Amino acid sequence: MDPEGWDTARLAGQRLIVGFEGLLFDDALAGLLARCTPAGVILFRRNVSSPEQLRALTAALQGFAASIGLPPLIVAVDQEGGRVARLGPPFTQFPKTPPVATLAEAERFAAVTAAELAAAGINTNLAPVLDIAPPGFGSVMEGRALGGDPQTVTRLGVAIVSGLQSRGILSVAKHFPGLGRTRLDSHEDLPVLDEDPAALEAFDLLPFRAAVSAGVDGILLAHLLCPRIDPERPASLSRAVAVDLLRGRLGYAGLSLTDDLNMGAVAKTLPFEEAVRSAFRAGVDLLLVCRDPERAARAHDVLVEELQTAGAAQRREALRSLARILQAKRRFA
Repeated sequence: MDPEGWDTARLAGQRLIVGFEGLLFDDALAGLLARCTPAGVILFRRNVSSPEQLRALTAALQGFAASIGLPPLIVAVDQEGGRVARLGPPFTQFPKTPPVATLAEAERFAAVTAAELAAAGINTNLAPVLDIAPPGFGSVMEGRALGGDPQTVTRLGVAIVSGLQSRGILSVAKHFPGLGRTRLDSHEDLPVLDEDPAALEAFDLLPFRAAVSAGVDGILLAHLLCPRIDPERPASLSRAVAVDLLRGRLGYAGLSLTDDLNMGAVAKTLPFEEAVRSAFRAGVDLLLVCRDPERAARAHDVLVEELQTAGAAQRREALRSLARILQAKRRFA
């Protein structure tokens, strides 16, 4: 897993997590991995028909990655429980919304989910949701959030983080700095949270700060505009959020991820290539491109260009990012 001697194309690919169509490892999927040399893949319901099929798929993915000299893949899924669960029956279902309400339920969710993901060859769960959805607000995260107050979300969220990671599954807390006090769906539009940093610190950031203290290894940044922090770029593409707030004020040292760069909140705001460029320059470690191999290839090309033209400070930051990615792979992949 030593990057010494890697070319720029391979270094660029390690900043990407890509999605794909289909249930089987085929020539198209092999071509995607060879073309983009990604850090990992993300799975959806379209990629899953049974535990046996899923295990065969993830094994083929890892085998091919090894055959072309890539480090082990991050294999990610959104298995939150409740209404966002990519693995249907016979995988264990947690149908309540929210999926857990007590510490015992959170611990059971983490234990069962970690065991089933590991058995299927999945090493990363994009969970828990650490957004706080105040009662009666009409939050877009109502039903997915673990609660309506910071204390409940913190208690349950930290239990899930610890339960997943102690069993070898990388936990990715989301959606930083918090979608709970917004109503627009970022799959379609760009939500706005017009709060100053002190107000965020006193409410929305509390579960994330606790997760950082608990050693969470992944945090996913929301497609969310926080105009009092950065009036131009959503959090997922903002250096003021990804570096100054997350790493500076919260002291976070793990992986940072964008939400899917195909989502409407970004697509209606910036051209795709500019979004990729912005995420890289913002210092985000991993960029999610969850659909369309052609877009994944375009993202890879942009990242190659960025690395080729980077100044000394950007190159140093890129190496630090790569070190975080490889460290997470050593631990979980």
